[in-house]
Amino acid sequence: MAGSPDLWSRWGQWQKTDARGMKGGEALIHELNRIVHTSGITSPVTTHRGLTARLRYLDSPAGRAELTAQGVSPRTIRTWMKAKGKTSPTTASRDRIDAAYWHRRRENLIRSGWLVKHLDNSGHGRRMEIYPVDQTHVDTQYRRDLTTRTITVRYIWDDLVKAWADKNSNTVDEIWDDVISDLDSDYNAYAYVSSVGISA
Repeated sequence: MAGSPDLWSRWGQWQKTDARGMKGGEALIHELNRIVHTSGITSPVTTHRGLTARLRYLDSPAGRAELTAQGVSPRTIRTWMKAKGKTSPTTASRDRIDAAYWHRRRENLIRSGWLVKHLDNSGHGRRMEIYPVDQTHVDTQYRRDLTTRTITVRYIWDDLVKAWADKNSNTVDEIWDDVISDLDSDYNAYAYVSSVGISA
């Protein structure tokens, strides 16, 4: 990990014992992605409602630019917007619309500051559950007694969202080091995890 290169080595090389998991920073990225997706349009793009809602959301210069970036021609964009939901794009086109929507949604939540405010929770922070690596396939003699840990996390959200927005995984790893340092002396056992859950 970028923050502490030897963090896992102090616990043991988990790949050699067949524990299953990912870096804590990677789990944080997955969880931020989940929060963004659960805050958006719930109807899938394959439904009329979901398609119409996405096209409405993308009906702006920035939204149209994102559709263009996804490979949609300006002429096709004009047709979709003029039809106001009375159109039936191909499966590939719906995938492009969906990708454009989530990209714009992500950018807007970052730009508006909503995501940071939501996670900061007026300074109260958010409860985070840390699920340890899966040791199901580890020989009994090598297993560690690890449990799910729950902590309240404050003050990291500005830096975390910025690093996530910039796709700076090294900084996210360093932030994860800060998070688990609030655990006990066995914190290095949580350098790798199965997943992370944020109550947001």
